[in-house]
Amino acid sequence: MLIGIDSFVSTVTDPVTGVDVSPVDRVQHLLEEVERADQVGLDTYGIGEHHRPEYMDSAPAVLLAAAAARTRTIRLNSAVTVLSAADPVRVFQEFATLDLISHGRIDLVVGRGSFTEAFPLFGLDLKDYDTLFAEKLELLLQIRGQERVTWSGRHRPPLTGQGVYPRPLQAQLPIWVGVGGTPQSFVRAGLLGLPLMVAIIGGEPARFRPLVDLYREAGAQAGHDPDQLKVGLHCFGFVGDTSQQAADDFYPGWAQMFTKIGRERGFGPPSRAQYDAMCAPDGAFLIGDPATVAAKALRIHQDLGGVHRLSLQMTNVRLAHDNLLHGIELLGTGVAPIVREALG
Repeated sequence: MLIGIDSFVSTVTDPVTGVDVSPVDRVQHLLEEVERADQVGLDTYGIGEHHRPEYMDSAPAVLLAAAAARTRTIRLNSAVTVLSAADPVRVFQEFATLDLISHGRIDLVVGRGSFTEAFPLFGLDLKDYDTLFAEKLELLLQIRGQERVTWSGRHRPPLTGQGVYPRPLQAQLPIWVGVGGTPQSFVRAGLLGLPLMVAIIGGEPARFRPLVDLYREAGAQAGHDPDQLKVGLHCFGFVGDTSQQAADDFYPGWAQMFTKIGRERGFGPPSRAQYDAMCAPDGAFLIGDPATVAAKALRIHQDLGGVHRLSLQMTNVRLAHDNLLHGIELLGTGVAPIVREALG
């Protein structure tokens, strides 16, 4: 199991001073976080894509390029690239270039996004939510497979044999599909034989087993090698010296974020009791001391029939930078060795 971190580069209010971290400092903090993850031996670091005022990740390829120049071994990825609102040609060019900068350490995770701001921002109609993604994924995969592309569709002018450059260092740029909870998304990834990144932001991870099985069954029926059908998870997580301290440090920012989202989507603010339930052994949050987080990671691995990659969403709008760096260090030096030893 590869263990890493995903970041949405959220704006941060320092919990001690109450002062908002400036955009310049927040981006520098992000790069320090990626460097620390690389130094402590974590496997992956992902940067999301949002077009909202509380996040600074609207241009993830630029941030990943800066991270690639400051790291040595850690794999870097999007988390996720909102392919529905992007040009697949440009996405491929950006990530192929990133692959060259990083000497072959790039993965591309594509999805439809959990927010809708990108659609009106780029002049797209939300009613095309599904067809945009399906068509653009088809084109992206064709570009990955051949330098010169002949293609036509509904949402983009046709290609008539043009070349798409540069080509990546890796023989085939890894493309993962990021999904939420719809069976159709799991089946599509399986039929295409693409690795799967599942966002689990609540409930019990074990309840995703039928969907993961559906993905694997679809892939097998399409004739894909089982080793090709990798499953990754994106979950909230944070590591502290004690489980109580980790939970207390992470809660204020988590509650603030979901209170805001709740107002937008018409549901009530979250409670500490709900949060604590998610931190419990059956819950979706990997929050606690290193032994607790490692034990939950191993349990989820077993419950889902094998997890290839586990990425913790550790960024938080009210978490001190030093606390986050310490949490990253504990994930790399405390959690990862336990998991690696247990899984061989």
